[in-house]
Formats: sequence, structure tokens, C-alpha cells
Amino acid sequence: MLIPLLQGFSERQARVFLMLGATVVRHKSEALQTLLDADIAQATDALAATLETASRGIVYEHQPASVPAARLTAELKAAVAEMTQGAGSGVERDAAGALRRLELAAKSTSQRDPHSTQLRDLLHRMLAPPPGTGGQEAATPAPPASPLIIP
Repeated sequence: MLIPLLQGFSERQARVFLMLGATVVRHKSEALQTLLDADIAQATDALAATLETASRGIVYEHQPASVPAARLTAELKAAVAEMTQGAGSGVERDAAGALRRLELAAKSTSQRDPHSTQLRDLLHRMLAPPPGTGGQEAATPAPPASPLIIP
């Protein structure tokens, strides 16, 4: 399911897509408000619309309807701001395209089941750091033992 979402993307667009997907994975849901695919669709739609509107020279911030989507939108916005820092409008266009792909995928799963978490679960399986690393880079392996054998 993830490969078709990346089809037609340049390398930079695919990287932006995966970075935004990783942001969705790192998002911490509230105890009583689980992040659903419908929330992902709302959040990505709102931020993509904001970026597209800004590219036309109009400053207007679109808002999602649900509270979990609004929280995710804030995290995605921070991730896009970090990516575009000093990079220019090309990365913003790539981010808008990647957000639209995430929105399309989230809408397709949430239309079948309004309480679906299929996309969120897929992103978690594919983009979450391996268990035991705590999100940090894996430790560098120890150098091999000396090949010299001492009796």
C-alpha cells in the first residue's frame, strides 16, 4: 500500500512524504482521542490547503474540524517549517503534494470505515524506529576482536 503512494514522486518528494509520514507516527494521541485515518485526512488537507494558498500569495491558515486533527496539523506544520528552512518554495510545493497523497490514502481507508486506523498502523509499521533504540540511531557496532590469537 505504501509503494503506490510514492509512485510518480521525485526522490525529494518521496523523502518529504516519508518525513511527514514519520511525523504522523511520532504523534502522541490523547488518552481518549485516538488518531484516526479521518483525522489524518483532515490534518493533511488543512495544511496542504494552507501551503497552496500561501503559494498564491495569500496568507490564510486552514483549520481542521476535529481536535486530534488540529494537534496533528500543528506537528506537521512544524515539520514542514523545519524542512523548508532556507530551502525555498520548491520544498513547500513538494510538501503540499506529499500532504495531498497522505490525505488521499487516509480518505480512502476512512471512507470504508470511519473508525479506521489502517493508514496510521501502516505508517507505524513502516516508519517507526526499531524497538529498543528509543528513536535514537543504532549504536555503532564494536570493532571486531583482534585476529591475533594469544595462548
